[in-house]
Amino acid sequence: MWTIIAWIIVGGVAGWIASKIMGTDASMGIPANVITGVVGAGLFGFLWNILFADGNFMDRPFSIPSFLASIVGACLLLFIVGKLTHRR
Repeated sequence: MWTIIAWIIVGGVAGWIASKIMGTDASMGIPANVITGVVGAGLFGFLWNILFADGNFMDRPFSIPSFLASIVGACLLLFIVGKLTHRR
């Protein structure tokens, strides 16, 4: 139970930071930030495991590297969605 709540909080913060970096904060709300952060973390973790098969980077779910990875993944997700919807 606490793990899910922690993922929501960490995902929300990561999604909010990513939306600030990518300039999409004005068009996003709290639910979109949470979804972006959690999905971005999963996306980056998936890509990391494909590129570097060891997977050690994401072993500890609440470390600084995994938090930074979730921000990078959320930025990547916002970039992809922006390109697909032709936003600038």
